[in-house]
Amino acid sequence: MTVTDPAANLATLIRCPSVTPAEGGALSALEKMLKPLGFAVERVTASEDGTPDIENLYARLGTAGPHLMFAGHTDVVPIGDEAAWTHGPFSADIADGEMYGRGAVDMKGGIACFAAAAARHIEKNGKPQGSISFLITGDEEGPAINGTAKLLEWAAAKGERWDACLVGEPTNPDRLGDMIKIGRRGSLSGTITVHGVQGHAAYPHLADSPVRGILALTQALMDPPFDSGTDDFQPSNLEVTTIDVANKAVNVIPAKASACFNIRFNDTWSVDSLKTEIIARLDRASAESVLRPGRPPVRYDIVWSERPSHVFLTRNNALIASLSDAVQAVTGRAPTLSTTGGTSDARFIKDYCPVVEFGLVGQTMHMVDERVAIADLETLTQIYETFISRWFGHAAD
Repeated sequence: MTVTDPAANLATLIRCPSVTPAEGGALSALEKMLKPLGFAVERVTASEDGTPDIENLYARLGTAGPHLMFAGHTDVVPIGDEAAWTHGPFSADIADGEMYGRGAVDMKGGIACFAAAAARHIEKNGKPQGSISFLITGDEEGPAINGTAKLLEWAAAKGERWDACLVGEPTNPDRLGDMIKIGRRGSLSGTITVHGVQGHAAYPHLADSPVRGILALTQALMDPPFDSGTDDFQPSNLEVTTIDVANKAVNVIPAKASACFNIRFNDTWSVDSLKTEIIARLDRASAESVLRPGRPPVRYDIVWSERPSHVFLTRNNALIASLSDAVQAVTGRAPTLSTTGGTSDARFIKDYCPVVEFGLVGQTMHMVDERVAIADLETLTQIYETFISRWFGHAAD
């Protein structure tokens, strides 16, 4: 296998049907790429009751510092309607200069390019003056319970320490060089249940509709805005994602109604302060609902998600500068430093070392006919190779 060729690497990975939680051969393929380069490879299976077992991979080249980690995932989302694909979702077919396949962009492409970049760096310079590691999970697209979080805990427990990390998620909106992620908003979810009194729709005075209450509470969650944004983050935003009464009879007032919500929040808030604000809004709305004249306050319960994501911002100048300079050197474009988008496994890594994210153009991720330009694979490999050299140069200063 010619590991210096990112397209060949990616084709090998795409042909492994690693739909979460299946390993599908993808980690085994990556192991075969890394071992000939001198990486010591370990496979770690993590488990937890109520969730599928997940296979993960940790590989390290070198024993000394400084230590650069590359992190990512080989698991992919389901293919959807296979008949809608113009090329097989696990075929890695190339047409009109693009390679097709599930995971081409998110994010087997990033892994393929970093493996090629590491191979080229070693071929030209020998082993790095320090260490490079791959921390690769099979659970990023799933519950994210038995993946990166547990692999980090396992590695740290055996003495692994990292000075910086690059996550190869697809960060670029339109073209390579657009954007580096230097942080992420936090994410907090919850479910509200409003309790009413079931009854006949023609006799509302004998019942108490929870629908009126849930409408008042969800409105209070969405308005007014939580903040107007900060220097580093866009405004926090809460969305109500479901409202459900589980009622199929149009002439029955239901006994209860529930609503799920998710808020993506900036560094104005912590998880605890945000929970306090949300409960204050709900309490005010429950007591003041104009939809329930003459009624007592809305009776509600709230259940929070077990694993909220905390907001973070990376301020490591050596890491950010090394990557920004590499992007500009290869593409001629100065990337925007951004904290937009959803969550990623960087939310776990930030507790161990400074972390940034940079990868392919994400326009087709999770779509039918997910694909990547072959030219972009080569460009990203050059960026990663330049970044490796520059980061070790900065780290040695």
